[in-house]
Amino acid sequence: MKVILAKTAGFCFGVKRAVEKAYEVSGKENVYTYGPIIHNEQVVKDLEKKGVKVIGSIKELNALPNGKGTVVIRSHGVGKSVYDVLDKKGIELVDATCPFVLKIHRLVYEAGNRNQPVIITGNPEHPEVEGIREWCQSEPIVIDSIEHAKEVSLDTNTKYCLVSQTTFNYKKFIEIVEIFQKKGYDIEVCNTICNATEERQSEAAALAKKVDAMIVIGGRNSSNTQKLYDISSKECERTYYIQTLVDLDLTMLESVGSVGITAGASTPNNIIKEVHDSMAEEQNFEEMLEESFKEKNNVRNGAVVEGTVISVKEDEIVLNIGYKADGIITRSEYTNQQGVDLTKEVSVGQQMTVKVLKVNDGEGQVLLTYKRLAVDKSNEKLEAAYESKEIVSGTVSEVRDGGLIVNFEESRVFIPASLVSDQYEKNLDKYANQELQFIITEYNPHKRRIIGDRKQLLIAEREKKKKELLEKIKVDDVVEGVVKNLTDFGAFIDLGGADGLLHISEMSWGRVENPKKVFKVGDKVTVLIKDIQGEKIALSLKFNDQNPWLKADEKYAVGNVVTGKVARMTDFGAFVELEPGVDALLHVSQIAQEHIEKPSSVLSIGQEITAKVVDFKLEEHKISLSIKALMKEESAEQVVEMEEIEDLEEVEEIEEIEE
Repeated sequence: MKVILAKTAGFCFGVKRAVEKAYEVSGKENVYTYGPIIHNEQVVKDLEKKGVKVIGSIKELNALPNGKGTVVIRSHGVGKSVYDVLDKKGIELVDATCPFVLKIHRLVYEAGNRNQPVIITGNPEHPEVEGIREWCQSEPIVIDSIEHAKEVSLDTNTKYCLVSQTTFNYKKFIEIVEIFQKKGYDIEVCNTICNATEERQSEAAALAKKVDAMIVIGGRNSSNTQKLYDISSKECERTYYIQTLVDLDLTMLESVGSVGITAGASTPNNIIKEVHDSMAEEQNFEEMLEESFKEKNNVRNGAVVEGTVISVKEDEIVLNIGYKADGIITRSEYTNQQGVDLTKEVSVGQQMTVKVLKVNDGEGQVLLTYKRLAVDKSNEKLEAAYESKEIVSGTVSEVRDGGLIVNFEESRVFIPASLVSDQYEKNLDKYANQELQFIITEYNPHKRRIIGDRKQLLIAEREKKKKELLEKIKVDDVVEGVVKNLTDFGAFIDLGGADGLLHISEMSWGRVENPKKVFKVGDKVTVLIKDIQGEKIALSLKFNDQNPWLKADEKYAVGNVVTGKVARMTDFGAFVELEPGVDALLHVSQIAQEHIEKPSSVLSIGQEITAKVVDFKLEEHKISLSIKALMKEESAEQVVEMEEIEDLEEVEEIEEIEE
């Protein structure tokens, strides 16, 4: 067994400084620490033996006699109220607050002077965060997780100051910052995570990926140790959290090839050394044990051996592996498939290459696996594909809410729902039993975490098609497309490689109220390319040969009487649609012979009216109408008719007299 000790294990600068200060004053009378000097029981108990007592509240602080004793401020820092009490009582102060924490106190206090609300990422119950809160001049917002950040709603008109607990997970901090940025919040970001903490966490993650087991040493109340455990657990399934050597059960590490050791910032070096030395002794024992196995035909845990089938049952295969005991392959170690009859899969005398799981299964037999060896081989291919970014393919064996399980030979690859397609997929059932191509973006067999990404391939293919399309098309081309998406302002048309926008104003020569009333997703359309700006393509359905203004000068010449519908009204007149794309203005003064205050008092939207064209400007696309002029003509005609009738009656009277 190989033992690897993390370089960053042990006291960090701030913790070491705090412990040294506490020990320096431990020989004086009436020495106290405000809260445990660090989160490590062994250090706290050792200081107690030297007369250093722990007080944990303002009440206890106030109970101390004035002008006597020494109080050491813990490395996590305290609120302003503690300093005020110590100053008032005249008690000697030894400030062992970590310099990184003191910087945060200054940042949040200055933010208060600028009337900036403060956001803290961290554990609200951690003493460091409690201290920071007290230095804020208004109640801060404390965010302890990514989920919490997604739920938080901030004022978009206010600028905030964001700080972090020094031991907060750096990746989570960055994710939270990105969440706020996407929401459009105005935030001054102060990365106050201790560099040593970030380095310690990064090294723990890297080490956990390489080893078969991981040991994290530190106090149960230590926030940074807990984070090291969480990070290591994600990379190495066999991760153990211990405070001292007493908590370490060496039997847990049987058959382990390599073990990594890391420790929290509050863990004394002597405890780390004690665990490491014990592991080193175990290492020598394991090496001797391995040597004894080598003498026995190389049959040891993890070894790959050849065997001959000597017996086959429905759920068990027995092999002669040239060892003092036979090897056994159970059905579950032969295949992942359910209900397989092994007598139909394997025959007596067949040669098999297998892997040793246990030299002694408890009944004197060697437990073997055929399935895991096959998985190892396919995993090796996946690892190579991960390193080279090679495209691989597999069949979807399971559809889950969160994504797809794809079988690659004997290995299983998970493709998250967000990486299945280059667009949102509400239902993944259509992918069941399909063969998909993808690349491997994460490979961690220790954690059984192999992640595939199909989205990248689709995006790359789409970009290729987009480039080809943009090189081919030009303004005024007429092209075919399919309606991909509809919004209130227009429709996005898939042109076969790139999307073009058909704006609502370009859907017709007339007026369109809502694109969804004209199109539906999936409709095929023939469109005109109106403009190309970089990768942005503007489309139109206003074909020039269909422009209603081409013959407008004939249809709407001055003096012509026309009919149309009132489309909209303003205080100065009504706009009348003569045909789609051609509107004319009926001024309020031309609606009637008498005075009218507003068009809406005599007209209504959709009302059909007849009027006379009194002005026409082709270049400006302006037509003016008048009902009043038409009414005058009608009145004049009536006068002429009346005069003609009167003349006729006069002639008739003369004729009667002559008779």
